[in-house]
Amino acid sequence: MKRITTIGLDADDTLWHNETLFRLTQERFCDLLSDRADPEALMARLAEVEARNLRLYGYGVKGFTLSMIETAMELTHGEAPASVVREILAAGREMLNEPVEPLPGVETALASLSAAYRLVLVTKGDLLHQEQKLAASGLGDLFVAVEIVSEKTASTYSAVFDRHGSGPARSVMCGNSMRSDILPALEAGAYAAHVPYPMTWAHEHADPPVGHPRFAELAAIGELPAWVAGLD
Repeated sequence: MKRITTIGLDADDTLWHNETLFRLTQERFCDLLSDRADPEALMARLAEVEARNLRLYGYGVKGFTLSMIETAMELTHGEAPASVVREILAAGREMLNEPVEPLPGVETALASLSAAYRLVLVTKGDLLHQEQKLAASGLGDLFVAVEIVSEKTASTYSAVFDRHGSGPARSVMCGNSMRSDILPALEAGAYAAHVPYPMTWAHEHADPPVGHPRFAELAAIGELPAWVAGLD
């Protein structure tokens, strides 16, 4: 009997680019408000507003756009020029319309895994936008289920792997975020494979579980099929 039956996969920055778009938009935001503060101060204020708003707006482009507008209003004491607000809204729309292209190795790895295991997409963010990105990626048919959640916790993973698999103990979670994809999955009793992305949102940073028997650090997602096969 196979030890592993189900594999959960993160979406943003695991299957396709995401953080890169946010960084580029943040640079654009800093340019818009360069007369109000230096880039470092602007980024710090935006990060503070984003963290404050997560419980209200959740994750994703729409919440990020609202946080940029709120930051601009705070820095201008409620008098942000209409042109600045228009530019921020335009930047948000462009992010929502950005083409989705799977990262190198993703299609081959998922095709291989889907032949032997149940694949479940487990991601945070705006429901409509994440569904649109999955459809645009061309990867949708490889998944048996899609779970778009407000937060990734041990209880989230336990419920997802119970619902779509044989429980956490016979499941693997793969993603780029140590905080969201790895640590809570391990806490739930699953295996976890970390595939780093060149840049990570500060909110997602966490120390790796060095020495954990169910954890692996992979250089690329192309290594995932062989690692999972080795568990069996």
